[in-house]
Amino acid sequence: MRQPAVRLLWLSQVPYAELLALQERWLRRLQAEPGTEAGALLLCEPAGPVYTAGLRGGLTSEEATRLRALGADVRAIGRGGLATFHGPGQLLCHPVLDLRPLGLRLRAHVAALEACAVRLCELQGLPGARARPPPYTGVWLGERKICAIGVRCGRHITSHGLALNCSTDLTWFEHIVPCGLVGTGVTSLSKELQRHVTVDEIIPRFLEAFKETYKCTLISEDSPS
Repeated sequence: MRQPAVRLLWLSQVPYAELLALQERWLRRLQAEPGTEAGALLLCEPAGPVYTAGLRGGLTSEEATRLRALGADVRAIGRGGLATFHGPGQLLCHPVLDLRPLGLRLRAHVAALEACAVRLCELQGLPGARARPPPYTGVWLGERKICAIGVRCGRHITSHGLALNCSTDLTWFEHIVPCGLVGTGVTSLSKELQRHVTVDEIIPRFLEAFKETYKCTLISEDSPS
């Protein structure tokens, strides 16, 4: 059987707002003609620090003011989950997908995102990475979270996705309770492997994991559309 084709758009290092704008364009495209194409995989490395709060909140107005004073952008966005941080040295993966051509339901999509991050960690030499049962989300190495996951889905069309720490400055996480989980830590590929791991380095292996997990082909696009 022919595998569904997903468009691949690698934005390199861009402002977070640019990723959100492209995500919105792809959402409108898929909503206009539902079921006709699988969608797009949007990848980028954030150009600057930004804190985001999900549908369940996670940041008071006072906290948002304090974080902006640090020089970070603060945004309320429509994904699941609470507050987290995005910044340079982090891979952001937003699959804007119509789940029907892929034969997936929402729970299977979230599990597939987790599986991609676990597989990427394995390919990088970290076999201990795993997803954890609720209330935990994302991918963990022991009590240290290496990948956050938060998605939105409406009428079978997904947005948002995962954030994987490669060489992220982890001190930014000290100013919030990441994902609302008290008593847990965050980590990165660089910290675990004791060497500098860039986003560019892991892209090929992440794409390998994505194709393997979603059972799709990826068609690279030179420019966002």
